[in-house]
Amino acid sequence: MISFDLRCAGDHVFEIWFRSGSDFDTQRDAGQISCPVCGDRDVAKAVMAPAIAAKGNQRRATTGDQYMAGGDIKETPEHVRALMSALAEAQAAALKDSVWVGDSFADKARAMHYGEVDSAAIHGTANAQEARAMMEEGLAIAPLLVPIAPPDKTN
Repeated sequence: MISFDLRCAGDHVFEIWFRSGSDFDTQRDAGQISCPVCGDRDVAKAVMAPAIAAKGNQRRATTGDQYMAGGDIKETPEHVRALMSALAEAQAAALKDSVWVGDSFADKARAMHYGEVDSAAIHGTANAQEARAMMEEGLAIAPLLVPIAPPDKTN
């Protein structure tokens, strides 16, 4: 299998997987490939960067704006725990002035988005389908990075 980035005449870029490079040519010539955005069948391969895997014994990590190469960076369990703890603390601080709305998150977020109620910082639950629908409607939502317990489920 091979993946190609394709570009239509409308300048939309999209990705499609093919069995081979010649399979792309055959499908394009038969008019079987169309842009998922505008439906244009005039498509060509777009410029793409090659996917080159890093050597297994080399790692790159960032420290500020600098890169460090080599195997001298150790991600110990303590280091990972400290990072996760810092992330959880940052999220808790961001949610400090936010109101838990539970399962009514999607309804309340939409009401704010459409100006039916005043805007406020809220958090709650939504399934993947609800979240996708809200994003398609243009609602400014984001998933929480660290799972939280609802207020009625904590001691």
